[in-house]
Amino acid sequence: MSTEQRAILVIGIGAGDPDQLTLQAVQAIRRADVFFIVGKGPHKASLTDLRHRMIEDHARGPYRVVEVEDPSRDRRPMDRSDYRAAVRDWRERRGEVFEKAMREEMAAGETGAFLVWGDPSLYDSTLGILGDIEDRGALSVSVEVIPGITSVASLTARHRIPLNQVGRPVHITPARRLADVGQNDDGDIVVMLDAHESFTRIAGDDVWIYWGAYLGTPDELLVAGPVHEVSDRIRQLRAEARERHGWIMDTYLLRFTTPTDDR
Repeated sequence: MSTEQRAILVIGIGAGDPDQLTLQAVQAIRRADVFFIVGKGPHKASLTDLRHRMIEDHARGPYRVVEVEDPSRDRRPMDRSDYRAAVRDWRERRGEVFEKAMREEMAAGETGAFLVWGDPSLYDSTLGILGDIEDRGALSVSVEVIPGITSVASLTARHRIPLNQVGRPVHITPARRLADVGQNDDGDIVVMLDAHESFTRIAGDDVWIYWGAYLGTPDELLVAGPVHEVSDRIRQLRAEARERHGWIMDTYLLRFTTPTDDR
């Protein structure tokens, strides 16, 4: 194992509202000497702009911001094994970028930080990639995780609903696995990473959707109602928003009951 150790803070920054930054996250930002920001191209500049704003508002003392380019990823529709292979390849290349940046941009005794959208534990690759770097043995990484407000918590707060119904489970799944979860186990479903509008394939008049995009930002969009009544509206909003911004980040809760039952 390498003796070159890097102290890294992985800081959850919430779903988009700067005021969702927790006091613990603010204190962690003040401890960092180097901030690593992963650029995703000009079409997603607003994502990096928010990180810069949080650093400027809360960092103390001298600090540096290092921007690294996110490697491209194959996002074509593919089966499960090909998808896993594509993600594995992307994570390996991303890990090489992270490792190089940490090795070259951090001096001995400094603390680095990654600002992670939402919470680092929910559908984010940063912790896994840092673990891969540690496993390779070329660089020793000491990681401290600061939790953040998830997009799921932001979604339910904005719709003013509880996440769960009494005594019933909640599933969180990427959209590509929605069909596997199904509607037969007495639980509601939170769907993330839906690039193909999988909600349009949900049957049943009693299925409600609570949908949100750009949560916590001035561009926030919210729709709620029976899926069969509001799916066309959501599709229209998604298309218009993607055309306007060049990207969309949304999530939704599917509730298999009528709204009066979840109070």
